[in-house]
Amino acid sequence: MTEIFAIDVDTLGDLRPLNQVVFSLGSNEGDSVENLQAAVDRLAETPDVIVADVSSIYCTAPVGNVDQPDFYNAVVIADSTLEPLTLLQRCLAIEEAYGRVRDPDNPHGPRTLDIDLIQVGRRVSDTEELTLPHPRAHERAFVLVPWLEIDHRAELPQGRVDDLVATMDTSGVNKLTGVSLIKP
Repeated sequence: MTEIFAIDVDTLGDLRPLNQVVFSLGSNEGDSVENLQAAVDRLAETPDVIVADVSSIYCTAPVGNVDQPDFYNAVVIADSTLEPLTLLQRCLAIEEAYGRVRDPDNPHGPRTLDIDLIQVGRRVSDTEELTLPHPRAHERAFVLVPWLEIDHRAELPQGRVDDLVATMDTSGVNKLTGVSLIKP
């Protein structure tokens, strides 16, 4: 008879759990394809982040402010042992490095790069700095459609991503042809 031992991560020293991380990328200023590729590359260069998959690029109308160019969107799935706040800080640093300007008077305005942390494993956070899973991901076709493309088993607390997508209008989420992001 073989005994099965439960392994408690805390008893193994510095080992940290590996979480699947879902990032949503967007850009509608400058060379959006180049900005999205730069985000993928910078995420892949992050210590303790391993990019597992990258979706196609999708073109979508802006949310909340129609007087701006359409967005190019993509989703990146990675594996990481980093804490959610560390991942958030990395996302913000990458955005800043590529010219992201946050306008408090126009939070849905145009941007060179937007990186949203959608999910970090099954981690839950509800602080002023970070809400996980992302509180509006389940309503956003520009997140769910690219995510579903690369993970057919994806889930949020509100349900399976394929079921959520089936209930929404996705006609404004258009896959770009002839251009793609390269997984490092």
